[in-house]
This record gives sequence, C-alpha cells and structure tokens, in this order.
Amino acid sequence: MAKRDYYEVLGISKGASEDEIKKAYRKIAIKYHPDRNPGDKEAEEKFKEAAEAYDVLHDPQKRQTYDQFGFEGLSGGAGGFGGGFGGGFSMDDIFSMFGDVFGGRGGFGGFGGGRRQPAKYRGSDLRLKVKLTLQEISTGVTKKFKVRKDVECPHCHGTGAENGAQAETCSNCHGSGMEIRTQQSIFGMMQTQTTCHVCGGEGIVIKNKCHHCHGEGIVKGEEVVEINIPAGVAEGMVVNVPGKGNAGKHNGITGDIQVFIEEEADDTFVRDGNNLLYNLLLDFPTAALGGTVDIPTIEGNTVKIKIEPGTQPGKTLRLRDKGLMPVQGYGNEKGDLIVNVSVYIPKTLTKEERQAVESFKDSDNFKGDAKTKESIFQKFRNYFN
Repeated sequence: MAKRDYYEVLGISKGASEDEIKKAYRKIAIKYHPDRNPGDKEAEEKFKEAAEAYDVLHDPQKRQTYDQFGFEGLSGGAGGFGGGFGGGFSMDDIFSMFGDVFGGRGGFGGFGGGRRQPAKYRGSDLRLKVKLTLQEISTGVTKKFKVRKDVECPHCHGTGAENGAQAETCSNCHGSGMEIRTQQSIFGMMQTQTTCHVCGGEGIVIKNKCHHCHGEGIVKGEEVVEINIPAGVAEGMVVNVPGKGNAGKHNGITGDIQVFIEEEADDTFVRDGNNLLYNLLLDFPTAALGGTVDIPTIEGNTVKIKIEPGTQPGKTLRLRDKGLMPVQGYGNEKGDLIVNVSVYIPKTLTKEERQAVESFKDSDNFKGDAKTKESIFQKFRNYFN
C-alpha cells in the first residue's frame, strides 16, 4: 500500500504552524489511541501512521527535507522514522518519544478536545521548469524567476474588506466554520457535521467587499522569486519551494512552487548518476610509449594522469571524488570521474608515415598475442549477449 502524504495524514496544510501540527496529531491520536481501540489492528496502524507524520513535521529540519524531496529525501527513505515505524517500534516507543503530546502513557489526560479552528483558504501551487548545466548541478545554483501569480491585494492587505472594515463572525456557524445538521433516520436521530455553506468554512463573512479585489483578498501580480537549487539534482527531480506560490484568499495560506529539473547536454562529460564519464582520445605514440595527459574536471581545472606504456583502447581509469556531489538526502559519497581511453588512428598518412608503419607490419609484437586476441573477442561477445 502506497504511503500517504504526511500533511494528508494529519489533515493540515503545508503552511501549518507547529501548534497546528501538534493539535492535529493529538486529535488523530486520541481517536485511534490503543486504550480506546483495544485489539483493533487497523486503529493501531493509523495511530502509528499519525505518529510517523508527526515525527517528521514537528522537526524543522526533517520537515524542510520532506517538503523539498518527499519521502525519498528522508534519511530512512520511504520507511519513515529512519527505518520504518513498523520495523520493531512498539507503542511504548511512541509514548516515550512524544510524551509531551500524550501527557503520559495512561488514559487520555494529555489530549483535550478544543474548539475547531475556522478553515483558511490555500493558494494553488505553481510549476516551473529550469534547465541546468552540469557545472551548475555540480555546485548548486540560485535562480531568479519573474513569476505571474496571485498576490495579496495591496488595497485591503488581503482581508477582502473595503477601507479597513472588519469581517463579521458568520451568524450561521457562529465562527466555527462548520454546521451541524440533525435528521431522522431508521436508526434514530443522526447528526452530521459539514462545512458551513454561508462562509465556506472561514467562520467570517465580509459584507463591505474591497472594490479592488471584489472581496477575494488577492489580485494578479508579479514577484521576483529566488530559488536555491542544491548541488547534485538530476533530470526529472522536483524541488519544492514552500510559500512562494499563489497567495490564499483572505490572508490564507500561500501555495508552493514546484521546480522541475532539466539537464542540458554537456560537450565534455556524460553523467551516470553521480559519476561523470570522459572519453580520452590518445594518439598512438602515447598509447604505445606511455606519458602524461591533462584531464578536464567539472570544476574547470585539469588534473594530470599517467598513461602506462601499451595502454589499450577501452581501458578505464577512475579519478576518485571528481564527480558530482550527492543531492541532500540521496547519499553520502561524491561521484567519480571515469576516463574511457580511445586511441586515434589517422585516416590518411604521408609517404614517410606509411613507410614507418609498414616497417612494423610483419613484427609479431604489433600483431598481438593469443591472450590479447581472446580478451578482445570476449568483450565483443559480451557486448552482444
């Protein structure tokens, strides 16, 4: 079964405060508390699921990583809790970890009901594409975008009310944002709780609406947004930037910007995960006699490497830690620069060059021994198998 988004598990928005996260967790935890649901495995799993969500979202560092990279960004991967909450953690572990929320293992003294907070509108998310060079990916980069989006109305400062007028408490739900309906059924009188149809769950009603935004609290506008893209990102990754999307109505919660990463093809290197591949084209004398050559790096400088006499085409050389940095949460080791050796054979020869080459033609040393031929044939056979 696919894991649910942590914000969805707790029933909160991405802009929820620490207090809102704690209250949401307490509400779910009391509903599925093992003392209230003895022997109910489904309730136990929901209880653990809520605890896992709270563990990540109440920790600012874990929450930031999760907001940017989702489950895969967390140190424990998709298992949550740094290795999976179902993998050996008991109920007592949960209570000991979150004693400040539960107020102790026994009973429900640490919970409490509380009045429902009125709903807040949340602005929609925006999507951007950014194309990065390998050099930008290797170091990380800050990009600036001019974004057209919903912004706070400058006339009413997002309230939606004209001339600083105060919104009134909804007379239908009395500010709760919910309305309770009672109706007769075959099981007796039944009560249902729904979002207030008058205020839309906000708990307030604006009667004197702002003429500039027509009471919405938002207008179309532009904003220059700086987005920090970490080193090591790859094609297809999405970097989430919280709170930079469309503004929410009536001073609601601002949406996010989702930045989709694209990579530009590089003229020098080919990327393979965090490794970089470089094709070294050697001249025949250097391959035969040996020497030193300069190898370019992603940082823009060069490193010298030694070529052994008799170096064969297809040989690979590995330069440790000369590749790309791992993106945050996706590993700990920097990649390598892998050099693939090719040998250049000239297409045309001068008369003198031809004579020199022909003088070696009948030499057994230039024909290759049986072991070398077998090695080349094996590589050829492996390529097609």
